[in-house]
Amino acid sequence: MKLVIQRVKDAKVEVEGKVTGKIEQGFLVLLGVTHDDTKEKADYLAKKLCNLRVFEDENGKMNLDIKKINGKLLIVSQFTLYANCKDGNRPSFIEAAKPEMANELYEYFCKKCQEKEIEVQTGIFGADMQVSLTNDGPVTIILEN
Repeated sequence: MKLVIQRVKDAKVEVEGKVTGKIEQGFLVLLGVTHDDTKEKADYLAKKLCNLRVFEDENGKMNLDIKKINGKLLIVSQFTLYANCKDGNRPSFIEAAKPEMANELYEYFCKKCQEKEIEVQTGIFGADMQVSLTNDGPVTIILEN
């Protein structure tokens, strides 16, 4: 499982011109799933994400987690995080999990984050989505296991 986390001032995702998820301050999370991912890996990354201390405290130090700032999560599935471009110029996506497995773990991950009392907004799994954001910093972190 791979997460690309962007600290944002705001972010939204649209599908066919309709907003499916929208947040103010928090994280935009692009989530990719590969073949050997498990619920245990999702548990670990959900805990890591929700405890990630990259928001500034009163001294301007990255010391606060998302709950301390009352932030929100916008979690968007993105199988292209597992693109392999080593051979040729056209990406191969064989490292990405099959849609059924990926969707199950994506939904599970979102639920685990919600259980940590953080508001979670989402895109629509498998849809053509337009994602917009105002990056804060910019701060972008990649987590995987």
